Amino acid sequence: MIKKSIDGGKAFDWGFTSKQYAKYRDIYPQELYNRLRELGVAADGTSWLDIGTGTGILPQNMYNKNAEITGVDISKEQINYAKQIAEKNGWNINYFVAPAEETGLPSHSFDCITAAQCFWYFDRETIKSEIKRLIKPDGKFIKVYLTYTLDSEIADKSHNLVKKFNNVWTPGASGSKDMFDDLFDGRVTESFYCDIPFTRDSWHGRMCACRGTLASMNKEQFEKWSEAHLKMLSDYPESFTVKHKVYITYFKL
Repeated sequence: MIKKSIDGGKAFDWGFTSKQYAKYRDIYPQELYNRLRELGVAADGTSWLDIGTGTGILPQNMYNKNAEITGVDISKEQINYAKQIAEKNGWNINYFVAPAEETGLPSHSFDCITAAQCFWYFDRETIKSEIKRLIKPDGKFIKVYLTYTLDSEIADKSHNLVKKFNNVWTPGASGSKDMFDDLFDGRVTESFYCDIPFTRDSWHGRMCACRGTLASMNKEQFEKWSEAHLKMLSDYPESFTVKHKVYITYFKL
């Protein structure tokens, strides 16, 4: 994928991160899932579509056998991991490969549509039309964004190390700004902070599964960054927490 407004137009491919994303990016706090349930996501008798679902982290953690759940992503590799995880756990989730802007799904099929960590990658006007087409009357569209803060020394040093090896990487700014976009009328944006636990291995894996590393570095760049990052982490305790900020934006259509 190439988008001029992201990383100066440098190409990136989330498919390269699928293994790491499935293993290390399942870090959303329980408070987020609780709030999404309060907003009606995955409620009994409802239909829910997660666009840009990636490896299916949101549907997996909010699975309800009494709801109809669908996940769509443009990456075949990520959807394959999502399917494997669902099959292993016996979850009836309909995952398939398609661009979020053109899902091919029937009109007015969903009570709720979500987009986590991905909305700014879509073509804004096209996805806006597709959401309106897919949502049922009085349905909700919800965007989610989770980002580490640079208050944590480990996060700050890791962040700067990625920038050292990939200086066009533009993390965070697109996601947080997008949460305040008045895509539809009646925007409500909420946010809260939380401390998420990591080990040295899981934090390294989380940083591998970001756009600035595996998704866009060449092999030599990645290996050099990885070696430097692991060396940096060796100076810290085996277990620690990293402060994150969670944003939830929703619209009633």
